[in-house]
Amino acid sequence: MTAPTAGQDVRSDIADISAVLVRYATGIDRRDWKLLRTCFTDACEADYGDIGRWLDADALTAYMEHAHARCGHLMHRVTNTEVTLDGDTATARSYCDAFVLGPDNDDGMQASGRFDDDLVRTDQGWKITRRRYTLALLRPVRNSARLLGGSGGSGDSHEPR
Repeated sequence: MTAPTAGQDVRSDIADISAVLVRYATGIDRRDWKLLRTCFTDACEADYGDIGRWLDADALTAYMEHAHARCGHLMHRVTNTEVTLDGDTATARSYCDAFVLGPDNDDGMQASGRFDDDLVRTDQGWKITRRRYTLALLRPVRNSARLLGGSGGSGDSHEPR
């Protein structure tokens, strides 16, 4: 087996960092708080503006668990990821679009913004050590699938009328 080239290492690191960002979204959407926790170093800084600021991963994870406890469907999308590598550290900028529905899955909020992250390579892989979230849009949403007779994603199936 041949050793990877520098270009392969860069592509691998970028893919691994992108996977951390997707894992963050997946952890929230599945309410898998252990998975979410794996995205951050123990002593991280997370600044979500008016939402709050945390100085360690356990406090941030506890907040996310509490904030989403009574929610219905969750859908976080992370896109347009741009990564800059510098040895065992990196910066990443990505967009986040989140739909957070209430317990009835009818009404909720859409929040769109960007993450600016500092990451570090650890023995467990890449982790976020600093995150700043900048909110660009916050608006109420209504689940129109229910108005059209659909299940709104509850898993129920309906025959056409």
